[in-house]
Amino acid sequence: MKRNSNLLRFLIAASCLLPSMWQATAQDNLKLAVGQRGNWETSISDLGQRAGIFKKHGLSLEILYTAGAGETLQAVISGSVDIGIGVGTSGAMGAFAKGAPVRAIGSATVGSNDLYWYVRADSALKSLKDATEKTTVAYSTTGSSTNILVLGLMKTHDIKAKPEKTGSPPATLTMVMSRQVDVGWAAPPFGLKEVEEGKIRIIARGSDVVSSRGQTVRLLIANAEKLAANRELFARYMRAYRETLGWMYSDPKALTLYKEFSGIPESRTKGAVAEFYPKEALDPDRIEGLDDVMTDAVAFKFLSAPLPKERLTELFQLPKK
Repeated sequence: MKRNSNLLRFLIAASCLLPSMWQATAQDNLKLAVGQRGNWETSISDLGQRAGIFKKHGLSLEILYTAGAGETLQAVISGSVDIGIGVGTSGAMGAFAKGAPVRAIGSATVGSNDLYWYVRADSALKSLKDATEKTTVAYSTTGSSTNILVLGLMKTHDIKAKPEKTGSPPATLTMVMSRQVDVGWAAPPFGLKEVEEGKIRIIARGSDVVSSRGQTVRLLIANAEKLAANRELFARYMRAYRETLGWMYSDPKALTLYKEFSGIPESRTKGAVAEFYPKEALDPDRIEGLDDVMTDAVAFKFLSAPLPKERLTELFQLPKK
C-alpha cells in the first residue's frame, strides 16, 4: 500500500512537470525569406540560430535565401514564408497600397551607407557622373532598395543610364567582370577582397543619395494573415532578433560564426562592420523618414500617392519590446 502511495505521488509530481518540460523543448517553426545571403545586415537570423538564441526563445527558423527584395516580397505575399528580411520600404509600401497582405514588423536598416556601386579596374568610368545613356547600372530586383537607389543616384548626378536587374552580389560581380554590365552593386563585406586586390573600383555609395541617409530603407515584413493569427509568435521572433543584434556587436564569437556562414575572414568582416554597419542603423525599432520615403516612392512610381496616416498605422505593426 505504501509503495502504491509513493508511486501515486511520483506520477502526480511528474505530470506537473510535463507542461514546463514541453515548453522547454518544443520549438515553433518560422519560415523566412532573406535577401542576399552573406550580407552582415541580413545574417542576423542565421547567426542567432547558430548561436542558439532563437532556440532559447522557443523558435526554429527555416531560412530561404533570395536574390533580392522583389523575390522576398513575393514569397511573403504568397504565404509561402512567414517573414521577409531586407525588403525595400518603397517596394513594401507599393505592394501594401495595392492590397498585398504584408505588414512591417521592424526596420532592417536606416540609411544606405552599406550599399556601393563599382566598376572593373580598367573601366573608363571614373565616377558615376561619367555614365551615358548606354551605361548599364546594376540593382538586385524590382522593388528593392538598390532599385530605388539607382534611380536616386541617376537623379542626384543628373545622368541618364540603363538600370539593369542583376540579382545577388556574386551574380552581379560575374556580370561586371565578364563585361555584361558596366556598373555593379554590392554590400560589404562582399567585394572588399576584389577592391583590395585592385580588380574593381568603388565609384558611388548609396549614401550619395542625400534623402536616403535618414530613411528606414529596408524592412522586416510579415504575412498579414499569419501575423494576425499568432502575434505572440512574431513578438517572440523580434525579441530573439533584438537579442541577437546586441550579441553580434558584443561577442567576438559572432565574427567566428559569420566566417563559418559566409566564408569571409574575420578581420575583413570586422573592418566592414566598423565602416559600413553602425549598430544603431540596424535597430529594428528605429522607423525614420517615412515622409521622405514616400516622396521618393511617388517620384519613382512605386506609389501613386503618399499613404495617409491611418494606412501607415495599419502597415507598421511592430511588436512591442
